[in-house]
Amino acid sequence: MEDGVLKEGFLVKRGHIVHNWKARWFILRQNTLLYYKLEGGRKVTPPKGRILLDGCTITCPCLEYENRPLLIKLKTRTSTEYFLEACSREERDAWAFEITGAIHAGQPGKVQQLHILKNSFKLPPHISLHRIVDKMHDSSSGIRPSPNMEQGSTYKKTFIGSSLVDWLISNSFSANRLEAVTLASMLMEENFLRPAESYKKKISSKEEISLSTVELSGTVVKQGYLAKQGHKRKNWKVRRFVLRKDPAFLHYYDPSKEENRPVGGFSLRGSLVSALEDNGVPTGVKGNVQGNLFKVITKDDTHYYIQASSKAERAEWIEAIKKLT
Repeated sequence: MEDGVLKEGFLVKRGHIVHNWKARWFILRQNTLLYYKLEGGRKVTPPKGRILLDGCTITCPCLEYENRPLLIKLKTRTSTEYFLEACSREERDAWAFEITGAIHAGQPGKVQQLHILKNSFKLPPHISLHRIVDKMHDSSSGIRPSPNMEQGSTYKKTFIGSSLVDWLISNSFSANRLEAVTLASMLMEENFLRPAESYKKKISSKEEISLSTVELSGTVVKQGYLAKQGHKRKNWKVRRFVLRKDPAFLHYYDPSKEENRPVGGFSLRGSLVSALEDNGVPTGVKGNVQGNLFKVITKDDTHYYIQASSKAERAEWIEAIKKLT
């Protein structure tokens, strides 16, 4: 990391004028949070924007978007609001911790509160997500579904986020709303729950639906934002990668889209993964993209070119994938 950089990495940011979501490279310094556009795997300078942290307030977790449970909201002294989405709970909490530290630098009392925040909500060892889901479906004590109209389709077994939060508290799964929201977002991340509109699968045959359900049923081992080269147009885009085991699959999601379903993915059984040369542009890679690249070749010989944001991150991904091939 450069001098004075407290944390850097990808976050997905809501646009100011048009409320679309875009992955940006963020760099946190003592008094500012800078963000950059990425082109061909490298950040475009000067920065696209900067958030002045002096007098900023931070909200984490932020519940303003039901389909985006991993948000941080920053409100500047001039009341400008920024919504930033991380790729996992751990990453969201790490960013919130560092940003809050930068806002309150030099205020020891605040920094102590931070340490409490850093060890925030962990799922109690005696509660399993499976057990919560079983109880949710229980006819006597479960959550009451309310039919929901969504883009012209009626869904019978749906409920609104706030009623789930109330139910988790009344069943003593959570002590307060903050814990309940965190728990609800865990249920969504692990695919026990899905936003209503993502049920409208554009899939006709039942076999494919059950296949995709099996693919997504594995335990999440690792997730993060990585850049990936497209297959057809060979352009580089930031995707949220999720690695699952039993069965072993690597899926990737478009973080600019609302629905939480993969835009692609492949089985890791029989795949090969390797780091690519760091000097110059390796064969198969389009554009002037170099550094921290790795390649996964699937069993059916499809080549995926992926770029991590550091050597350490690349090594972690390769090791995690190797264990599952």
